[in-house]
Amino acid sequence: MTVTLFRNARIYTPVDKGKPAAGAAQGELAVYEDGALAVEDGRIRAVGDLSSIVHSISGKTMDEVDCRDMCLIPGFVDPHTHICFARLREEEFELRIAGSPYLEILEKGGGILSSVQHIRESDEADLFVATAERVRIALSFGTTTLEIKSGYGLDTQNELKMLRVIDRVARELPIDVVPTFLGAHAVPPEYKGRSDDFVDLVIDEMLPAVTAQGVARFCDVFCEKGVFTLDQSRRILEAAKAFGLGVKLHADEVNDLGGAGLAADLAAVSADHLLAAGDENIARMAKAGVVASLLPATAYSLRKPYARALDMIAAGVPVALATDCNPGSSYTESMPFVIGLSVLNMGLSPAQALTGVTLNAAYAVGMGAQVGSLDVGKQADFLLMGGRSPAILAYHAGVSPVQEVYKRGKRVA
Repeated sequence: MTVTLFRNARIYTPVDKGKPAAGAAQGELAVYEDGALAVEDGRIRAVGDLSSIVHSISGKTMDEVDCRDMCLIPGFVDPHTHICFARLREEEFELRIAGSPYLEILEKGGGILSSVQHIRESDEADLFVATAERVRIALSFGTTTLEIKSGYGLDTQNELKMLRVIDRVARELPIDVVPTFLGAHAVPPEYKGRSDDFVDLVIDEMLPAVTAQGVARFCDVFCEKGVFTLDQSRRILEAAKAFGLGVKLHADEVNDLGGAGLAADLAAVSADHLLAAGDENIARMAKAGVVASLLPATAYSLRKPYARALDMIAAGVPVALATDCNPGSSYTESMPFVIGLSVLNMGLSPAQALTGVTLNAAYAVGMGAQVGSLDVGKQADFLLMGGRSPAILAYHAGVSPVQEVYKRGKRVA
C-alpha cells in the first residue's frame, strides 16, 4: 500500500484522549511547525515533525504532496444542522429584523411550520438536489462531517422522506453524514392545542417507523416554551433510547426550562443552543459529560445575547460549535464564519474554537473515535489553509481561508 506524505505544513490539532476536551484542555493543541502527515488507505498512519515521520515510514512506497507551508488542521465537524429543507424564508427574515419575535412568527404559522408546508409539498428528488447543493457548499468551506436533522415533516411519511434524502446525501457525496430524527421539532397545525396527542404519535408511530427504516442514529427534541415541555421531551427521548437511538436535545434556547438538566439526566450526547441555560444545569452537564453544542450564528441572526461559552468551559463542560444551518434563524453553511463569531463575540481563543469545531464537535455526534483530530488511526480528514495559524479563521473576517479539503486522504474540494 502506497503512503502519501503531506509535508512542509504547519500542523495544528487537538489531541484525542478518548473523550471531548473540557476545561483547560479545550485550549490545548499539538503544534508541528515543520510538520508532516502520512496517510495510508484513507487513514492517518503518522503525524508530527517531518524528520520523525520520514523515519517511521521508511521502506514504504511513498508519494509526496508539498503543502507549501500552509496550515494543516482537522476537517471541520458541524454537529447541528437543519440543512435539508425545501425553500428559503427571506420574508420572515425581514419580519424579524423589523422586530417580530421568532416565537410570535411561529405562533402565526411561520417559522418551522412554513418549512413543514414546503417539505410536505416538495418532490423528493428536488429536495435531494437542493440539500446536496448546500452540503457541497459546506464541504467547500471545510466541513468534512456534518449532522443533518429531519424535523420539517412532522408526520411519519414526510419525516421518513427527509431521512431518505439525508441518507442519499451520505451515500453520494464525499462527506460523513450523521442523520438525526427530529420529529418533535414543533407541533404541526393539525395537532394545534393537542401537543400530548402529537407526542403519542411520535412515540407510537414515528419512532417505530424511523427505527425500521434504519437511517437515523439520534433522536432530538425542541424542548422550549410553546413547543415541547420538559416532561414531553423526556417521554420522547426515553422512548428513543428504548429503540436504540442516541439522544440530543434543543435545550434552553429562549427560556431556562431545565433542558440542560434533562440532557444530563438522560446522558445525552449533546445539549444544543443553551442561550438561557442556568448555572446549576450547566454544572450537571459537566458532571454527566454532555457536550454543549453552541450556535453563535443563530444568536447573531436573531440578534440575541450569545451563549456563555467561557462560563461553560470554566465549569468543565466540553464546548462544540455548529452552524445550525436552517432557512429561518441561521442560514449559513460556513464554519469559518462560526469560528469568527465564537472568537470575536463569545470570547473563545482560536485554539478553543478550533477544538470546538473539530474534536468536541465529533464527540457531539458520536464520531470522536473516527474524526475530529489528527491522531493515528483516524480518518485522514483535513484542510489546508492560508495564514500562519488557526487564528486566520477569525482574523480574516468574511472570507474562508480554506484552500484545499481532504476526505480520507483524497482532495474533494
